[in-house]
Amino acid sequence: MVIKKIFSLIWFALPVQLFLLHFRKHLEFLVIWYILLATITGNLLNKFGANSLFLAPEYYGQVNFFSTAIVGFALGIFLMSWNIVTFILHARSVRFLVTTAQPFLKYCINNAIIPLIFLGVYVYEMQQYASDSNLLSTGSVWGMILGLLLGCAASISISFLYFFGADKTIYKNLATTIRQTNQHYENLSTHTLLHLEKPLIPVKWFLTARLGWRKPRDVRHYPAAFIESVLQRHHFSAVIAIVIAFVFLVLVGFSSDARLFQLPAAASIILFFSLLTAFAAAISIFLKNWSIPVLVVCYFGLQWLYQQDILNVRNKAYGVDYASEKTWPEYSRSALLLMANADSIQQDKQVYLNRLEKWKSRQTESKPLLFIINTSGGGSRSATFTMHVLQHLDSITSGKLMPHTFLITGASGGMLGAAFFRELYWQQQKKMIPNLQDPKWSELIAKDLLSPLFSSFITRDVMGPVQHFVYNGKKYPKDRGYAFERKLNENTLGMMDKPLRAYAAAEDSALIPTIWMHAVITKDARKLLISNDRLRFLMQYPSDSNAVTPTEPDGVDFQSLLVQQQAQSLGFLSALRMNATFPYVLPNVWLPTRPVIDVMDAGLRDNFGQETALRFVQTFRTWLQQNTAGVVMIQIRDRSLNEWDSSENNPTLGNLLLNPLMTLNKNWYRLQDFSQQSSLHFMADGYGPGFRRISIQYQPTQKQSAVGLSFHLTEAEKKDLAAAVTSDANQQQFAKLMEWLKKQ
Repeated sequence: MVIKKIFSLIWFALPVQLFLLHFRKHLEFLVIWYILLATITGNLLNKFGANSLFLAPEYYGQVNFFSTAIVGFALGIFLMSWNIVTFILHARSVRFLVTTAQPFLKYCINNAIIPLIFLGVYVYEMQQYASDSNLLSTGSVWGMILGLLLGCAASISISFLYFFGADKTIYKNLATTIRQTNQHYENLSTHTLLHLEKPLIPVKWFLTARLGWRKPRDVRHYPAAFIESVLQRHHFSAVIAIVIAFVFLVLVGFSSDARLFQLPAAASIILFFSLLTAFAAAISIFLKNWSIPVLVVCYFGLQWLYQQDILNVRNKAYGVDYASEKTWPEYSRSALLLMANADSIQQDKQVYLNRLEKWKSRQTESKPLLFIINTSGGGSRSATFTMHVLQHLDSITSGKLMPHTFLITGASGGMLGAAFFRELYWQQQKKMIPNLQDPKWSELIAKDLLSPLFSSFITRDVMGPVQHFVYNGKKYPKDRGYAFERKLNENTLGMMDKPLRAYAAAEDSALIPTIWMHAVITKDARKLLISNDRLRFLMQYPSDSNAVTPTEPDGVDFQSLLVQQQAQSLGFLSALRMNATFPYVLPNVWLPTRPVIDVMDAGLRDNFGQETALRFVQTFRTWLQQNTAGVVMIQIRDRSLNEWDSSENNPTLGNLLLNPLMTLNKNWYRLQDFSQQSSLHFMADGYGPGFRRISIQYQPTQKQSAVGLSFHLTEAEKKDLAAAVTSDANQQQFAKLMEWLKKQ
């Protein structure tokens, strides 16, 4: 009997009933909680390192009390946004709170089960993550946790101060009515029975503002119009709070260039979910049954504005001229065939034959080894690993790496590291820096790129009005692409903030290796080839048309396509971004052609730049065989070449349904590996013994703690990347290279 009574008290408590109500009505708002919880616990997007954004947030390049306090403050905004929304949606289920003082405060207290569970898990995961990394002291870890909790408490306190004022005003205005209604009820209750009314949720007690127990008040004697009036006033106060938050974020958008307002990525993500919650609630509350029709109308309206170029949210390549539409080139099959004509191909080949001769003239050997560096995509993981590998190669070869390197190509993050290393080599030649092996260079390229990107996405792309900036005399809109380039420029000390043409003379005279970048044209999967020079000889594979039916161009030369749009004025950082446009994280770049085309990450087609490099070797094979001791492809990979998937299949219905869709995503890089391995062996057989390759691979020191694919690295991940360079497998590859250098 006692157990039954205790169970009844618990079951019919308002906190429990509200908890259950969230699962019965408006389940969509729990989805956001699930996404956040699954991300923090590493069950969602773990391979992209999403959990580290929440568990080790960075602000001003540091993980400390202040960085977690900002995340905590954003979390408090989300909590209050969720409470406001659910209070409006469920207020009629808790009408007894309406006639009490501070009803919203009481609602939040009784609605705290889900937030408290989330906070408990968050604190536990943060403590575990920080402890496992072994990089922070116990005091620092608890300082981070304290920052998270205090930031959250501060945000909630500010919200409550606002609602206290609103509640006080509402209660003051309606106090007389409430007293009169209660007096009228006392006079009638002795001889009049009120109508029976089944409560929407059965509640026997609730928590008060002072955390005491209290039975719910009978509100049947209050007129329905009065209850609605009180609810409407609270709803109005809630809407004002959301509008204030919206205006605040717009103002932050205007200031987001300042480092002070570049929030940790986790804070930006949480703020985005806060806005998403408020937006979804607004649709549900104000449109009700008209929600779907109105959304459909809005969609087609926005589509019409986009098609008429009234609403233009597309990202541009900074430096390229978009002004005169009349000069935009035609993008068609016939235009590409004309571009890749035999005379043009021969002209471009001659430019590179001259460059090869200049490269050879700078060598000390009569027949030197020629290096080609291929580096894989993989965000900051690949950028940092590539930098470490190139520094190590420069060290063990006594500075011979870059003089022997003629070409650097690759995809995404790896090209960020390789391009920065080449820039440092050029600076060293100009006596601007002492050496290439200083650890600070790898520290710079490993710096966070994700936080300003997410901050810009929330405050500019989603919330704020369009802002513009001027580059090379042309005006472009600011968005997360701009924020990415700006942060990359800051991290690399402004060394690469120049147009493509700034490298033309140094590349042409073979003072520095030539860099080829590429991106994938989403319209037809052709490769957009980006360089200082025209690369029409790379647009299709060189072959004997008498033996093999010639194929159509599968590449597009950027310089030839946009010659009238000042292609050589393209910012070098923009070229790197086009090469590293990870879907959704960075915006696709659209180009001024007819019809308009846009490009995305190079890794979609060639994650190592190997396809381009092999085409180069095949094109100039005769010269290479006659003038060099051989060609060595140095491949730098952010994942193992022969990694075996030892995970067991989980026989669930969900896997059965999703496996056909997920197979391509899961095996995308393996498909490229298998295909490119075949191409590599064909090249080796056709070229002869002078063609070789070494593969330097990132293999985590502990498989379960592999570095995530992201533009953000934790301190533990940075250390793991540095340690992986000198693994036993990589040492064997380095030894091969040194042996080949001695024999040349």
